[in-house]
Amino acid sequence: MKPPAFLDKIVAREDAPARVAALPPPVVFTNGVFDVLHCGHATYLAQARQLGASLVVALNTDASARRLGKGPERPLNRQEDRAVLIAALESVSLVTWFDENTPLELISEIKPDVLVKGGDYDMDKLAETAIVKAYGGQALAIPFVDGYSTTALVKKIRGDDTSG
Repeated sequence: MKPPAFLDKIVAREDAPARVAALPPPVVFTNGVFDVLHCGHATYLAQARQLGASLVVALNTDASARRLGKGPERPLNRQEDRAVLIAALESVSLVTWFDENTPLELISEIKPDVLVKGGDYDMDKLAETAIVKAYGGQALAIPFVDGYSTTALVKKIRGDDTSG
């Protein structure tokens, strides 16, 4: 049995610039941990894809995710497993990783047309926005889908969630 075609969307960090260059423009870029994939993630990524012809998702490596301070057990899923789940989504064109605290270097290399972040980020305060705008790209925030968060799911599983 041959491997699923969506696995071809997963590319090593060093190969990402060449693979992104081959994608149909405009290219939309987002990043995150995407530890336990949920409805909020799927909706966010589908909305991001609607902003362009291609969607690139850069995942924090396991080490980078641990530095975010979400707890010693996080991420729950290894970076390879997180990449497979994200790549399986129809809205996603390409998945890669970054090991730094932010994807500044990767963004500088691939120069996406649109940078998208989720939630209530003040896009004007992000260094990533300055880079994208410097070469003529756009930076946008897409609101979180209320009621979904990996942190809340982890609390619920542990029995720490008192919201029912």
